[in-house]
Amino acid sequence: MSDTTSSTPMPEGMNLGIAREGAVLTLTLDYPARRNALAIPLRQRMTEVMEAVQGDPSVRAVVVYGASGNFCSGGDISGMDVRDAMSGAERMRRSHRLIRLLAAGNKPVVAAVEGWCVGAGLSLACACDLVVVAEDARFMAGFGKVGLMADLGLPFTLPARIGAGRARRILMLHEQLTAAEAERIGLVEEVVPRGQTLHYALIRARFLAEQAPAPMALTKAMLSAGLDAALETERHFQTTLFLSADHHEGRAAFMEKREPRFTGG
Repeated sequence: MSDTTSSTPMPEGMNLGIAREGAVLTLTLDYPARRNALAIPLRQRMTEVMEAVQGDPSVRAVVVYGASGNFCSGGDISGMDVRDAMSGAERMRRSHRLIRLLAAGNKPVVAAVEGWCVGAGLSLACACDLVVVAEDARFMAGFGKVGLMADLGLPFTLPARIGAGRARRILMLHEQLTAAEAERIGLVEEVVPRGQTLHYALIRARFLAEQAPAPMALTKAMLSAGLDAALETERHFQTTLFLSADHHEGRAAFMEKREPRFTGG
């Protein structure tokens, strides 16, 4: 398997690295100008690769990593300009395809998190089966700061990992967590030295790749039961919020580097 399986063109300065080591495939988010923000072309490229992986028996596990010292800083706010309900629903539909492939697809997925893991980055990590993080990693949801609810499955995957009460604190209070705190509450599985997450994630992925593939796939299917219904609800809710006055204010405030002034519109 190679990057020829993907056809979405990448804008200059944005790339999805694809590397193969035996039965393990590593996907590297590489968008340094935005600290690996999960821009739409990057989501689509990942979706294409993950779709190809589902039918490739020679790939038995996947690692998701972020280049240049950060995992993912969230959605690319500069490209978040939804003007009508149809475009908002289509944006969510495409993004949800990636989350389904990660969380409920037939290959185990390990996230290797360095630095910031924020917003859509947190959603991406929580859609993976195991999360290996650097000791200096930082986690936050932060969707509310731009007038949106958490998406990409996070309202489903986060409480599944840490319980509803702790999930509310992260989603509603925008609490920032250190790696040690994230491990203590069960958000992540393993904390390792800075710069070593890919090394340790590959160790976990190699182990997963050696297991019988069918039980792995069926275990993922069981653990993700209910995800489809959650994503459908999320699609409707977030599409409504994309068109709200508060989201437009939050987006403007983010771009202008000021605090938003929400009015409830």
